[in-house]
Amino acid sequence: MISILLATYNWPQALKLCLESLATQTDKNFEIIIADDGSTESTKQVIESFKGSHPAVIKHLWQEDQGFRKTKILNQAIAAAHGDYLVFLDGDCIVQPDFVERHRELAQKGCLVTGSRILLNQTLTQELLTWPNWSFARFTENLIGKRLGGGINKYWPLKIKLGNGSWRDYKKFVWRRIKGCNMACWKTDAEAINGFDETMTGWGHEDADFVFRLQHHGIHRKSGSWSTEVLHLFHKINDQSNAAENARRVREKIMAKAL
Repeated sequence: MISILLATYNWPQALKLCLESLATQTDKNFEIIIADDGSTESTKQVIESFKGSHPAVIKHLWQEDQGFRKTKILNQAIAAAHGDYLVFLDGDCIVQPDFVERHRELAQKGCLVTGSRILLNQTLTQELLTWPNWSFARFTENLIGKRLGGGINKYWPLKIKLGNGSWRDYKKFVWRRIKGCNMACWKTDAEAINGFDETMTGWGHEDADFVFRLQHHGIHRKSGSWSTEVLHLFHKINDQSNAAENARRVREKIMAKAL
């Protein structure tokens, strides 16, 4: 079984769209564990409204809001997962109907997958947030118009899906295209490296650190592009005051392993 570890923080309207998109999956053999980094009651109310009616079992993990501590709540989610394969997703992302199916196709022992995203602009994001319910069919109406108008930054990955192949393999660690909002690995591999580094607080690069340590552990990285793209809703840039320090710490680990 697949466990979707869904990180969220105080954006219940976006989380609603995300959960609705997960309810329309072609592959229904998955559970959802919501890793909540201290959201208020309104987020809990959204989650409770889905329990019982959603095709997937939903478990809500919550920790007190003490600043950005995504690494800590994700480690709790890893421990709570019943699935042997973990797909990491953010609550500000909407998934395509074949999202779980595509991740399952790419899952391979000894490998991790780093997926891709399609950025939505502010205007399209605000429009989607007014919809009574998520509809992928409605979203894909006039996709070319959305691309030409700047509503989405990619068109073809929504129209063309590519299968597995050696072209997806990364030969070494590269920082590019690591998105914590869409990546996957085996639970045993995540546990083998003790999950995310909980000393990394504040926004930025905890996902790169996680991927680097998995690769150093002997896990091969595969690209999930042209297969698993998520729709990333527009939002204001997070507080990046810790990003430089987090990046420095990742580079320090990379240098230490190279010696």
